[in-house]
Amino acid sequence: MSAVQTIIVGDDDAEMRLDRWLRKRFPQLSQVAIEKMCRKGELRVDGGRVKAATRIAPGQQVRVPPLPEPGPEAERSERPLGPRVADSDAEMIQAAVLWKDEHIIALNKPPGLPSQGGSGLGGRHVDGLTTALLFGFKERPKLVHRLDKDTSGVLLLARTDRVARALSEAFRSRTTRKIYWAAVAGVPHPRMGTIRYGLVKGGQGRGGDHEKMIAVHPRDIDKTEGAKRATTDYAVLDALATRASWCALVPITGRTHQLRAHMAELGHPIVGDGKYGGSGQENLGDGWGAQLGGEISKKLHLHARSITFDHPITKKRMTITAPLPEHMGRTWKSVGWHENDVPDDPFADDA
Repeated sequence: MSAVQTIIVGDDDAEMRLDRWLRKRFPQLSQVAIEKMCRKGELRVDGGRVKAATRIAPGQQVRVPPLPEPGPEAERSERPLGPRVADSDAEMIQAAVLWKDEHIIALNKPPGLPSQGGSGLGGRHVDGLTTALLFGFKERPKLVHRLDKDTSGVLLLARTDRVARALSEAFRSRTTRKIYWAAVAGVPHPRMGTIRYGLVKGGQGRGGDHEKMIAVHPRDIDKTEGAKRATTDYAVLDALATRASWCALVPITGRTHQLRAHMAELGHPIVGDGKYGGSGQENLGDGWGAQLGGEISKKLHLHARSITFDHPITKKRMTITAPLPEHMGRTWKSVGWHENDVPDDPFADDA
């Protein structure tokens, strides 16, 4: 082990992240070790506690605790489990953290990033980036639910097996509450209601889309092979004349593509949804055609706005809220919708 060191930050290292600066000087250090030193207060800048992502400035004094000497044994002892994450991806996923404690991490998942790997999804996904979310812990955080690749918003990860089991059970027993925001073609009528169409996986016959869900009328669910009951509550929060509306959606059940398929069946597909609304079709009003044209983004306008759950350890009822992704924020600004003008839960009795 080396002795305690105090190193002066040079001009060439201005605005560098502390963890990168350390790894540059001490290649034997892993991200796990750096996060642990920060958490224990062993690593200090100008005498103060810091985080791994802290930006350093020329002239600052960095106190470095005794470190293991470089070598295979030291490297193995601190090597994190899982694949190596590129620095740019580590910054991206760490910037997505909305909230964390010793048990749970809540992310605002960016659109276009899959929750997990799979056919055609490549190797870059949330589950594969969790080695950048250790923050001093030895275990990688675990996904306890998922969002579609193109859906953004709140995604919970458990930091221990115990919490993972508790949260997974909470999702199965539906004691959690998820509210999504979407921009949809046209204005649903009535402006608040419940959709109860069943869903069955497509792909029947030549050329069928095996990833697309087909809506089934409630009276036909029991006699349709493979069909599962699905229920979605919806509420219109604001509208752009008859051309588009801002809707809150609550999936009572958790079927694949449920919100997208249900809104399309209602005649009001989600803006930018090429699979269920034909994003090439321009919407001129009163529903159908999931593309508004002009400067409105062609990306999917579906966002997991909030999740409410009972904390498995503290037992406190918690709500985590995620701001809109950039492309939806631009749409909201363009049409004059404002996040603060609507209730957090439009389905609540006092909303």
